[in-house]
Amino acid sequence: IEMMALVEGGEEIESLTNRILGRVAAEDIYDPITNEILVHRSEEIDEEKCAAINEAGIDAVTIRSPLTCDSERGVCVLCYGRDLARGHVVNIGEAVGVIAAQSIGEPGTQLTMRTFHIGGTASGKSEQSSLETRFAGAVRLEGVRLATRRDGSQVVMSRKSDITIVDENDNSREKERHGLVYGARLHVKEGQQVPAGHILAEWDPFSIPILSEVAGRVEWQDVNESTMEERTDERTGFAEREIVQARGKSSDLKPRVVIYGEDGQTKVYNLPVGVRLVVEHNADIDAGDVIAKRERATTKTKDITGGLPRVVELFEARKPKDPAVIADVDGSIDFGEDSRGKRRMILTPEYGDPVEYLVPKTKHIAVQKGDMVKAGEALTDGATNPHDILRIDGEHALAAYLVNEIQEIYRLQGVRINDKHIEVVVRQMLRRVMITEIGDSTFLPGVHEDRFRVMHENERLLAEGKKPAAYEPLLLGITKAALATDSFISAASFQETTKVLTEAAVNGAVDNLNGLKENVIMGRLIPAGSGVDVYQELDIKVEGEEEEEKQEEFRIGQTSLESLAGLL
Repeated sequence: IEMMALVEGGEEIESLTNRILGRVAAEDIYDPITNEILVHRSEEIDEEKCAAINEAGIDAVTIRSPLTCDSERGVCVLCYGRDLARGHVVNIGEAVGVIAAQSIGEPGTQLTMRTFHIGGTASGKSEQSSLETRFAGAVRLEGVRLATRRDGSQVVMSRKSDITIVDENDNSREKERHGLVYGARLHVKEGQQVPAGHILAEWDPFSIPILSEVAGRVEWQDVNESTMEERTDERTGFAEREIVQARGKSSDLKPRVVIYGEDGQTKVYNLPVGVRLVVEHNADIDAGDVIAKRERATTKTKDITGGLPRVVELFEARKPKDPAVIADVDGSIDFGEDSRGKRRMILTPEYGDPVEYLVPKTKHIAVQKGDMVKAGEALTDGATNPHDILRIDGEHALAAYLVNEIQEIYRLQGVRINDKHIEVVVRQMLRRVMITEIGDSTFLPGVHEDRFRVMHENERLLAEGKKPAAYEPLLLGITKAALATDSFISAASFQETTKVLTEAAVNGAVDNLNGLKENVIMGRLIPAGSGVDVYQELDIKVEGEEEEEKQEEFRIGQTSLESLAGLL
């Protein structure tokens, strides 16, 4: 997996060298200037190599990870890397799963304690409102749509776009990458040379705007007393017009702003409940001007329920109560007829059938008609559902999301946990797959199977020239993952004992006693540490004894020679 420094709010939270220390390189790491190899493939990245990588200004490194390890039982030494307790590459037989669980669980006690002390106070961080360069270089814009205002300033109109800083001498070498916020004012141009610390863009950190794409005349439609409320902001003293949920007869009204463009274009902007209207009726407007604003979700401060309950929610892979609707494919947005208090959103890809989403009217839709969106982008407000990330963006994106989300909670409490511990747990959560097409295999459709079992079966089928089974990855919460192990003794000792044992009896299950728990229960030597198979076959010799044995053999040989000479 690729590792980069963690940056939030323009500040580096965790450096790249911290994240890769003690890990193993997945490919050769070259110095970008001299082209000499700093770290060879499959070599541990120690303190010296970290310093060399830092000096060379490398900002992304591909490392081996338990998430991508092909080892069926446990993880291999190279994918795990350094044993953090001993400071050298991990020994074969180390119980890294237990260590991972303890490393995550132990600081958890501090999280619960702190929750009681702090109470329900919010821990809101200062919001980021601008983007600064960390390195000098040339600006490159990717997927950015801009609108130019009358004063010459440029506003970002694209929902998902990136700005990268590349090396002045080598355009293919990327130094840093940032996502651009919709509605941000851009202060640089494509190809512009910028020094370190230069401000690239600025935006309002507290509200998300709805921007006009054309210049023209504004007209309100369905905006009246039943759909709009005038309030005076206590802090500023200004009157604000907020769109509210219409009741009774007027509940069918759809408040919207129509802009009749100077070039004959007409643009319609729907106004969801909760937005504050900024433009006046019949006013003239520029492209890139703000039509309405709504509060940015992050300013609704992160409550301390972040703590342990959030960690549990992530590890149990629970679907959030109010998840965001996520785009399944790349395409353009359109709106259809409303049905039963829900808005119909249609996503039309370039090729293939359109996808329909029904969204409750109370939910804020983050996109407008005609917007181009990318797969995996949130179309509405709400929490991210990890199962959606897995389905749309794949396992690597999901693993990165889980690791970062869990780390963020601990970081907020000032606890440092190495990424590899979380990766070990996430690996176990992703062990199962669901069969979608059986091909020529003996699996049943819709059945949850062990990933490696399916892979072996598919290899066998391909070797015989038959059709392999198709499957999709599954994300199981830690409780379900523990119950879905191959060992029924281990599962029975955990939860739902009678259910596990009856199912095992009905299926005629066989337990090969590969794990720790089942061996403890059966009173056998546990397969960890010196109990691992690798060490069971060894002949043990004590140093110093070998010399004595050799001398003994020599003496015996001598006496037998003497006796032989005597006989002769």
